[in-house]
Amino acid sequence: MKVSRHAKIIELISQYDIETQEELAEYLNKAGFKVTQATVSRDIRDLKLTKVSEGGGKQKYVIHRQEEPGMSEKYMRVLRDGYVSMDMAQNILVIKTVSGMAMAVAVALDSMKWNEVVGCIAGDDTIMCAIRTVEDTAAVMDKIHKIVSKGE
Repeated sequence: MKVSRHAKIIELISQYDIETQEELAEYLNKAGFKVTQATVSRDIRDLKLTKVSEGGGKQKYVIHRQEEPGMSEKYMRVLRDGYVSMDMAQNILVIKTVSGMAMAVAVALDSMKWNEVVGCIAGDDTIMCAIRTVEDTAAVMDKIHKIVSKGE
C-alpha cells in the first residue's frame, strides 16, 4: 500500500501544484487512499520531497533531485515493485507496470541517469522509453532485468 501511495504522490505532484500537506491529503483521499496529515508528512519525508517557489508567494512540492547515498536503492525498489514486463520496438522500450505505478517507475528510470535513455513517457501502467539505438535498447533491457531479478 505504501509503495502505491508513494507512486500516487509522485504522480499528483507532477500533475498539480500542491502547496500544503493538507492539500496533498485531499488529493490522496479523492484517489482512494485514506490518509491523515501525519501519514502524508511521513510520506513527504520518505520520498525526500521539497518545496520550490513558483513566484507570487506560492510554493509547490517537487521531488528533491540531489543525489544521495541510498536513493538509487529506493529507485531500484520502486522499479522492482512496479515492474511487470517489457518489450522493445526498435529503439523504443515499452515497459508494463502494476496499475498506477508507471509514473513512479519512469521517475526511477530517469533518475538512474543511464546515457542510453533519452527520456520516458508514462501513462497509468505503461511507459515508453526512447533509447538512443537498437543496441542500447537491448543493453537497457538487460540492466532492468538484472535489477528486477534481484528482488525475486
